[in-house]
Amino acid sequence: MKGQHDPKKQLVYYLLIAFAIVLVMNAFLIPTILKRQIAEVDYGTFLAWVESGKVNKVEVQETQITFSALDETGREKFYTTGRMDDPQLVERLYEANVHFTSVIPRENSPLITFLLTWILPLIIFIAIAQFFMNRMVKRFGGNNAMTFGKSNAKVYVEAQTGISFRDVAGQEEAKEALQEVVDFLHNPKRYTEIGAKIPKGVLLVGPPGTGKTLLAKAVAGESKVPFFSISGSEFVEMFVGMGAARVRDLFKQAQEKAPCIVFIDEIDTIGKSRTAAATIGGNDEREQTLNQLLTEMDGFEADKGVVILAATNRPETLDKALLRPGRFDRRVPVELPDLRGREAILRVHARKVKMADNIDLHAIAKATPGASGADLANIINEAALRAVRLGRNQVTQSDLEESVEVVIAGYQRKNAVLTMKDKLTVAYHEIGHALVAAKLTHAAPVHKITIIPRTSGALGYTLQVEEDDQVLMSKEQLFDKITTYMGGRAAEEIVFNTITSGAANDIEQATKIARAMVTRFGMSEEFDMMALETVNNPYLGGDTTLMVSAVTAAKVDEVVLGIIKSAHQKALQILREHCGKMHELAKYLLEKETITGEEFMAMLNKDTSSEYSTDSAE
Repeated sequence: MKGQHDPKKQLVYYLLIAFAIVLVMNAFLIPTILKRQIAEVDYGTFLAWVESGKVNKVEVQETQITFSALDETGREKFYTTGRMDDPQLVERLYEANVHFTSVIPRENSPLITFLLTWILPLIIFIAIAQFFMNRMVKRFGGNNAMTFGKSNAKVYVEAQTGISFRDVAGQEEAKEALQEVVDFLHNPKRYTEIGAKIPKGVLLVGPPGTGKTLLAKAVAGESKVPFFSISGSEFVEMFVGMGAARVRDLFKQAQEKAPCIVFIDEIDTIGKSRTAAATIGGNDEREQTLNQLLTEMDGFEADKGVVILAATNRPETLDKALLRPGRFDRRVPVELPDLRGREAILRVHARKVKMADNIDLHAIAKATPGASGADLANIINEAALRAVRLGRNQVTQSDLEESVEVVIAGYQRKNAVLTMKDKLTVAYHEIGHALVAAKLTHAAPVHKITIIPRTSGALGYTLQVEEDDQVLMSKEQLFDKITTYMGGRAAEEIVFNTITSGAANDIEQATKIARAMVTRFGMSEEFDMMALETVNNPYLGGDTTLMVSAVTAAKVDEVVLGIIKSAHQKALQILREHCGKMHELAKYLLEKETITGEEFMAMLNKDTSSEYSTDSAE
């Protein structure tokens, strides 16, 4: 529902409802309850009970008499009766040995009566309403009723952040682009004298875990200025208009503390394109918040020293008005680190951990292509935890290598029990991958082979490590990669003359590569350089959408299937040609459970006097 909902007005409504409840209770409920607790009797019954000795205490009032008497069970109950003109009443009470008193009527002050009857209950109800209102606001918005519209931005000063560019590795291009912002905050006159204007906003884009938030804090640490940090989701509240109010408050605080840096994390939460969101039941609150953000960014000059940094991993969803010059003028990519960057990141995190002298971080960097800065930090931490578990006081190379496998495939399932048949199948499957990869021209070298089950569900895996980072992949390299994936299933077919479900992940990965070759990379003769699909969310999984008709989509499926079948036949051919080596290597892997790439290549290149036959392995 659209429209403004003022929380202060809602509180007034609650108070009016509470006041009405007080009126009703004071007029009807409370007198009824009190009346039900004291029974009424006639004056004759009262005198009879006095004479029979059932009455204990009597209180004579101006218009009525209240007394207590014993019932049939011997319990004391209270009764009331009307006061009659009875001069003998005192003598009767005295003779019956009843304790009696007379209440002298006293008129209370009208002010005291009003306060006790109306004001005190109303205060109690207001306190109860305020208590429940505060709980509701804390649950949904985080503020009390008097602080709606205040931003939740965390303000960091230099001593609290303690982060500089020295703490950020693997993002040299991003640091260079942000260094200009730091220099402006230090020396604004250098830019104003020549007439240059620093960008009002800088947008950091990249995959999760690449260090966008860390870079923003490092800019503030280098600049030695206040740093406001807030998440985009904190602007959107349950009350319409609260997000816009918080944007106004945030920019007001920033201008008061200028020069400063304002960092909005996950800005896509409030900055989504208004065209895409214009559907039935669209989020009016988010749109109002975005409009207010656009207005505030237009409302201040960059030379005031307020720099807006924002981070997102979905830049394609942002509103075009947010990205135009004068708002977020500069876009800084924060991509996944290359080989040199990964090694630098590992060194930064290794400074905080006790390491052995013979640590080779370059080898770990080579084994982790595609890892983000957060992944690499996790690898160092997992290695330290493993060292502690094994009773060592420093991290060794084996700890780091095992932590890489933990991040990739999960922990070892030490209690998993496989039958000998399953174990033998897994051994041939993994040797099939490795042997095919070793015999292909464009495949990455084998680094490790294991048949120890992992918590990720893998019963074994073959780890390949490229000599250098691959920026471009040729058609031959991609085809060899698909062929390597086919090697496991091909080995099962040759040795056991059957197939298992163990190749499910291989089939999925091979199909993705083959489809990308046809639809995006232009590596098929049938479609040449025609674009057939687009990539959505390139930083979040890279889902794709076909842009072709149903007839063309069916043709695409045929071409993809042809690539996979061709790779499958090539894998079968390689394994049949080296069947003896496959049996020898599988037997060795079955005994050792884990072998290195060096061991594998040494056995593969060693001449053997006799070859195993396919029949003997079966």
